Amino acid sequence: MSVRVYFRLICPTCSRSLNVPVAYLGKKVACKHCHAKFDSFDAENGDSPPSDSGLALMKRAEELLQRCDCA
Repeated sequence: MSVRVYFRLICPTCSRSLNVPVAYLGKKVACKHCHAKFDSFDAENGDSPPSDSGLALMKRAEELLQRCDCA
């Protein structure tokens, strides 16, 4: 019998508290109250989703590394 482990997350839309299974960490989830969709992250451990500009920067860095074959 497996035991599910959860972490607490606040919905960015309705501000209600959610218990999210650890298996969904870093994935898209939907609030069971308002049905808003967002990326799950564990704020207590400092793991937050990167901003859109951060994602664009990471993607560009990856493209440049692939181009120069430096990685």
